[in-house]
Amino acid sequence: MVTPVHQRLRGRPAHTPGPTFLTYTPDGRKLITVGSNNAIRIYTTGSDGEPKTLDDSQESNSAVAATNAFFLTGSEDGTVCKYSLLTNALEGVLVRSSLPVRDVALSPDGEWAAVASDELVVKLVNTTDMTKVLYLREQTKPPKHVSFDPSGSYIAVSASDGIIYVYSLSIEQPELLKKIDGVIRALETDSETSSRAVWHPDGRALGAPTATRDVQVISRSDWEKQRVFGNGHTADITAVAWSPNGALLATSGADRTILLWEVQSQKVIAKYDYSNVMSLAWHPTDNLLAFANTDGEVFMFPSFVPPSNEPLLSKTLQPAPFIHDPLSETSANIRRRVANGAETSLDQRSKRQASPDSLDEFLGPRPMDEDDDLDDFVIDDDGAGYTNGANESRKRKGDDLDGRGHRSKRRTGDLFWEPVLHEAFQPGLNLTGCVWTVDQETHHTVTVEFYDREYHRDFHFTDPYLYDKACLNDSGTLFSCPPANGSPAMVFYRPHETWTTRADWRTQLPAGEDITAISLSENFIVVLTSTNYVRIFTLFGTPFRVYRQKASPAVTCAAWRDYVLTMGNGSVGADGTTQLLYTIENVKHDEVCQAEDIVALPPDVQLKSVFFSDNGDPCIYDSTGTLLVLLHWRTPAQARWTPLLDTRALERLADGKKQESYWPVAVAQDKFHCIILKGGDQYPYFPRPLLSEFDFKVPLTSKALPADSEETLSAAVGTEKLEESFVRTSLVASLHSDLVSATNATHTQRAEMARQETEVDKVLLQLLAAECREGEERGMKALEIVGLMRDRTGRMLEAAQKVASRFGRNVLVEKIDELGRRRLSGEEEE
Repeated sequence: MVTPVHQRLRGRPAHTPGPTFLTYTPDGRKLITVGSNNAIRIYTTGSDGEPKTLDDSQESNSAVAATNAFFLTGSEDGTVCKYSLLTNALEGVLVRSSLPVRDVALSPDGEWAAVASDELVVKLVNTTDMTKVLYLREQTKPPKHVSFDPSGSYIAVSASDGIIYVYSLSIEQPELLKKIDGVIRALETDSETSSRAVWHPDGRALGAPTATRDVQVISRSDWEKQRVFGNGHTADITAVAWSPNGALLATSGADRTILLWEVQSQKVIAKYDYSNVMSLAWHPTDNLLAFANTDGEVFMFPSFVPPSNEPLLSKTLQPAPFIHDPLSETSANIRRRVANGAETSLDQRSKRQASPDSLDEFLGPRPMDEDDDLDDFVIDDDGAGYTNGANESRKRKGDDLDGRGHRSKRRTGDLFWEPVLHEAFQPGLNLTGCVWTVDQETHHTVTVEFYDREYHRDFHFTDPYLYDKACLNDSGTLFSCPPANGSPAMVFYRPHETWTTRADWRTQLPAGEDITAISLSENFIVVLTSTNYVRIFTLFGTPFRVYRQKASPAVTCAAWRDYVLTMGNGSVGADGTTQLLYTIENVKHDEVCQAEDIVALPPDVQLKSVFFSDNGDPCIYDSTGTLLVLLHWRTPAQARWTPLLDTRALERLADGKKQESYWPVAVAQDKFHCIILKGGDQYPYFPRPLLSEFDFKVPLTSKALPADSEETLSAAVGTEKLEESFVRTSLVASLHSDLVSATNATHTQRAEMARQETEVDKVLLQLLAAECREGEERGMKALEIVGLMRDRTGRMLEAAQKVASRFGRNVLVEKIDELGRRRLSGEEEE
């Protein structure tokens, strides 16, 4: 071993004391560091200037991974954030976990991010579409590290139970290939000691630190132990990193040393004394190693490899250190260095022609030959490089991927046509509280939280049935689970308060039925199933009604008192998308209010949520951010969807600086209650977020306002606000009128209806004043506004005459008086 003579480096203070992590971009131009504070440092390679600093990141970042265009950070609050390297700005939150994130890794093409947290499941999230998520579920203890192999076809998960889990990613769903036990130590996820399994650059083996302070190499072909890098460190290993060409290995340890190993001989060729190092990163092309310690310092070590050994770095891709290397036994299998992500290709060979009188000559070409590109039929699953000519990227081509980014089992796009269906979903969240679960692999832990803890107490329980849907109200909480392990789907209801010792119940559905959606009202429980059955139970488990809805496949359902709303797919439109249909019925009286009517959705717009307002009016929220309510829904064939709010037109978004969307929760007290989703978030995050509320604002116009003068502009803005107020108050009054006429209304409800009608007339009086102010030429519209007044006692007409007199509109006063006389005599046309 040679201990090079070098001037000891001084660390660059980058973060507050604590675990610090770093990574180079694949092109080596940037070095990104994160630590225990909320700062992110971006260093430019070869520059001694100050790094670019991002100060608005999460606290306690625990992982970082990068491509040339963006980088990801993981933090202990459970968020994984995506930042652009072009703008050095946050692009959004990629994914959230309920527990601290411990590691983040990117696939070689940058399309997938593996996220390890204190949850048992590792998430694979698509970096361009966060709704595409795969799960690695075989771990029995929380994962500590994750790493992709160089081809992106395999991923190794080092778990805190001391087992390495290796998954194959070459099929639609990840498949566990091997559990490697007896190599790494069982460690806590926040331990500074490393148990990371690091793939060798040639992809045929991985190395991992052992309990004996060595690095053990394991073959991917048979999972047998190969060479060992031993007798180096005298304390636990904290980081392991292969050089880009696989010829060298760098390790750091709690013994305050960094060791440089030659891979083929497994000998230490250099030793450097640096303490508390826990992260190493090789520069992709230069003789440069960057590392960070727990003091928050970053070091960039030029000429890390001594001059006598520097030729090792310039070699082509070197093989992993095997005891018996199969590549060395076959001279034709020479490893080629990867260039720009692609292997050196063999000359393309033309297809072999069929021989005369062959079977293909008689039968003609197979359908597969016309649709499938079989050039990549042979998969380089052992990384030996013999399919380079057929598939330069060592991956299957992406033209047989389905819409979710998964590989289709059979290519049918050229042979069959299928309509675009509205996907089923479960509406969630309301003003009562929320239900959340923690996946413990063998069971779930369910927690029910309430917003008003004086009225209800939070509770949690162990769930062995793995419930995947829930809803709650002031009466109780409803759960459901899918069929699993031969057991049918099941529904479970737990009331909040009863006067008996036990009132919760569960029931199993017939075999073959899965649960599509559930809903809960004050009187009934509704279960919508995959066979399009609508199953209705009373609150204490008595089956009340079962029927099969016509619109199929079923999409979702909602309930309020005795009313049940169901939705399903209907006929196919000209664009190939099915129409979304809804039905509303009163199940207690067996009356259908609306039958198979159309949900008003524009083209290419999806339904996000459906629910009843606090007054019992059906509401929907779509992907454009528009909230609509169903007017006159109790009268058959008279219902119509009317907009209450377009969230894209909110004043808080007018400056264009905020990027946010809204998760609907409820419509109550004439307000829209929701959760604000920041950045690119698509779902509410954990822990329970705060609720926000917005006033209704009916979208009427986006026309340009006159800018002749400030006074003219102010008048135009005032008139538009009054017009919107008139439409909105009229809509609210109509909804309340429908409620009063269809129910046994109380005196308070009737008084409220009268107040709302008076409110409409007051807005019209203000509009009348605005028109009178504009001049005599606006008299026709002014008289029209007076005719819209609902009051039949004459008081509002008298007020309108006073307004016209104040502005000297004598002709208008006479017209209003004439209108009043016609109303009094009953001559006005209705």
